[in-house]
Amino acid sequence: MEIIIADNAGFCFGVKRAVDITTTELLNSNSNIYSLGPLIHNPQVVKSFEEKGLKTIDEIEEIKNGRVIIRSHGVSKSIIDKISDMSLDIIDSTCPYVKSVHKRVEEYQNQGYNIVIIGDASHPEIIGINGWCKNQAFIVNSLEEARNLSKMDKICVVSQTTNTQEKFETLSKIIKEKGNKVEIFNTICNATNLRQESCKEVSSKVDAMIVIGGYHSSNTNKLVEISKKYCKNVYHIETSKELPLQVLSKFNKIGITAGASTPDWIIKEVVETMDNINSNEMMEAIENSFTKIHRGDVLKGEVIYVTNNEVMVNINYKSDGIINREELSNDPDVKPKELYKVGDEIDVYVVKLDDGEGNVVLSAKRVNDFKNLDTVEKIFNDKERVECKVLNNIKGGLSVIVNGVNGFMPASQVSINFVSDLSVYKGKVLIAKIIDFDREKKRVILSRKEVEREELNNKKKELWATLEVDQVVEGTVQRLTDFGAFVDLGGVDGLIHISDLSWNRVKHPSNVVKEGQKVLVKVLALDKEKGRISLGLKQTVEEPWTAFSKNVSVGDIVEGTVVNLLDFGAFVRLKEGVDGLLHVSQISKEHINKPADVLKVGEKINIKVIDINEEEKKISLSLKEVNEVVEEDIILNKEPEMTIGDIVDNN
Repeated sequence: MEIIIADNAGFCFGVKRAVDITTTELLNSNSNIYSLGPLIHNPQVVKSFEEKGLKTIDEIEEIKNGRVIIRSHGVSKSIIDKISDMSLDIIDSTCPYVKSVHKRVEEYQNQGYNIVIIGDASHPEIIGINGWCKNQAFIVNSLEEARNLSKMDKICVVSQTTNTQEKFETLSKIIKEKGNKVEIFNTICNATNLRQESCKEVSSKVDAMIVIGGYHSSNTNKLVEISKKYCKNVYHIETSKELPLQVLSKFNKIGITAGASTPDWIIKEVVETMDNINSNEMMEAIENSFTKIHRGDVLKGEVIYVTNNEVMVNINYKSDGIINREELSNDPDVKPKELYKVGDEIDVYVVKLDDGEGNVVLSAKRVNDFKNLDTVEKIFNDKERVECKVLNNIKGGLSVIVNGVNGFMPASQVSINFVSDLSVYKGKVLIAKIIDFDREKKRVILSRKEVEREELNNKKKELWATLEVDQVVEGTVQRLTDFGAFVDLGGVDGLIHISDLSWNRVKHPSNVVKEGQKVLVKVLALDKEKGRISLGLKQTVEEPWTAFSKNVSVGDIVEGTVVNLLDFGAFVRLKEGVDGLLHVSQISKEHINKPADVLKVGEKINIKVIDINEEEKKISLSLKEVNEVVEEDIILNKEPEMTIGDIVDNN
């Protein structure tokens, strides 16, 4: 194993100065010494100083007497003034680079400039800088914040000293467009630049990168960020005890860098520990710490890498495990990045100990199959409904996936109604019931038909509870027979008998209604025991004889249509829907052998009502009398109201 240590790692000038000043003061002072906030962002160093007598406080009001150390991040002007007002001695270990930023923002604000600080608003360095321009600075740490800045006349731009050069240049360019006069000062510490460049150089040529430093250290976290851009295996630690030795032992080339608050002794411990990995004793100890695994084992692991085609898992073994896409799920459309992310704990099944490249072949699908089979079995036993996704239409039915388990839905179980093309179901999610389950054979048979049947039965119950005789309801004509039409009322079929389709005689139901037609029908009778409903269509409109009686009297001349021709006369249907008899003797003054000689079915004619028999509901008509009226008008030289041709051959 080759170990490469980055140049410019560890204490920067400002931090080293603060540590040296504090060490000297602790050795030479008899009074209490306080640090306003942690001296540096390294818990190990802070703890060491506290053991030597340094007291860390959060608020200046906690001090009654003694000396106060201002840490390298610096503080606001108001805090300096407050400490002076309290007659406390100040030991100012503010980094000189940070101090120069304080002076710059104070100077430019006094000249009427708006101050913009690029950095983290919650970082103590930024809080301190803002305190030197009356806490009126605009703090920007993202592209969105930079773009949202308002237009200003004069702007002075400074940076957090630990920023990356890339972020500073990107945000400065946007901010420059926000002012008429803009002064930009790159206040990133040179040591920060050197440290970040060294980190970039090392991380781009190693298999793994170790970044040492406090978890709350801004500059250390930026080194982690830079390392991840160039190396996929990055480990942020605070001390050598946190080194993942089992994982690191797999890599051939390892880089090491450290944040500005990391002391040399911690870096040295890490390097020595890494050097020892190469020793036989250390390697044996690491080997012994590995989990012993066998084909068929179910293990817990941690996701360490996810691509579009595979997931890499740390299983505490000398080799990492790989789950190929097809072993992630039974769903072929699944995407690895939608299932897992780095850091997730995952149960895996060991398929093979070596894939030929040193990796263990794993399967998440097989573990999930065991768990999912338990779930599916419970659903089957409890007779519950379940969602299933249709994968494809295959011979005899549909292949589906239910709770991660492959299943089959026979064509006969897809629907109550016949389905000619099963491909329309591909990709759809159906609610179904499991009608057969065999754990050993991993056989799961499902039925959507069962669910539809249950839903239909429920609809029938609801409908039967609301139906009443004489109620008018809407339905859809389902099918026609010689004796009537069946109408779906929303889950229950009712019959309109042919005699109840129309007030007139009907030869076949198709002369009145068509399949699929929506109709308003009246409930005539209900038989819940036999499940029969009698419906009427003609009962939803006024009876023709009633309408005729209201509108027509004896002597009226009306229009009608010839609907039947017999030897003794013609039947003519009037607009109200009633039929009247035009006797052969009432067709013409001339002798006529039979009506068909002068009339034809479907012909429209004007006729006179000469008799109405209310009791027997019979109507007598005359065409002859209408003709006589016309002829009389002609003889009297009157303008005839109609011609004989109009009468005999209307239209």
